[in-house]
Amino acid sequence: MADTTDPGDAFVGRPDHSVYETDEPVLYAVADRVATVTLNRPKYHNAQNSQMTYALDAALRRAVDDDAVKVIVLRGGGKHFSAGHDIGTPGRDLDHSYPRASLWWDHVNKPGAERLYVREQEVYLGMCRRWHDLPKPTIAMVHGACIAGGLMLAWVCDLIVASDDAFFQDPVLRMGIPGVEYFAHVHEMNPRLAKEFLFLGERMSAQRAHEIGMVNRVVPRAALESTVHAIAAKIASQPRMGLSLAKTVVNRIEEMQGLRSAMDLAFGYHHFAHAHSQVLGAGELGGQDAASMIRANKKDAP
Repeated sequence: MADTTDPGDAFVGRPDHSVYETDEPVLYAVADRVATVTLNRPKYHNAQNSQMTYALDAALRRAVDDDAVKVIVLRGGGKHFSAGHDIGTPGRDLDHSYPRASLWWDHVNKPGAERLYVREQEVYLGMCRRWHDLPKPTIAMVHGACIAGGLMLAWVCDLIVASDDAFFQDPVLRMGIPGVEYFAHVHEMNPRLAKEFLFLGERMSAQRAHEIGMVNRVVPRAALESTVHAIAAKIASQPRMGLSLAKTVVNRIEEMQGLRSAMDLAFGYHHFAHAHSQVLGAGELGGQDAASMIRANKKDAP
């Protein structure tokens, strides 16, 4: 009888040494038909580990299931909206198993490039696509930094309202990676601007993001919360099914314009970059880590 054992089945992976600083990485509240979902890792500028990502998924599901909720607002606690994916805190739980939201198998203890490819199909690309298609309107309330993985959380929302101190950035090309996994760059800005955004990895101000149509409104920091809640209240006065149908139409047209296909293409190249880096002995992130990325960002800051 032929041996049908997968060579990867015997692979012994890395132990999970993650230590969480909070049991509530996402906060949830409802008032006046609006659910407010708050990223709650302010000590680490809302860096996204799996604990936070699965908690966010649960909070969004809760809002969808609650008939009293008409609109969902996503915000970040502390100084920043989100500094992106967690690549260096004690809670970086890269090898932690969670009950999965998709039909992909568990990534933990898988060999080679399979580990990251499977994990990111679940927690990055797959979840963001589902969140983009939530049947209720979503508003990203962005202040401070919205970097790399933070872009993904803002871009899945239907509206983005930013404070005048906000900035947007995708600096992951420094790692040899061609942009974040939810690759909406060419749909959020024109191709030439997308290339500039990626090639230079520089911060884009909220005002510039508004000028190119990536952000709906820019307001003073002190007026951000009141502005977002005024917009949410107005949306909440509209018929629930009408809102859902309007959102669905626009999202399906985005897909007809190539959004989903572009992401599939970009995701493959993204994971080729991870694997290439590993083969060269530079690790999964091209020799970069949280400290080196922070130093580079400070050096490049205006």
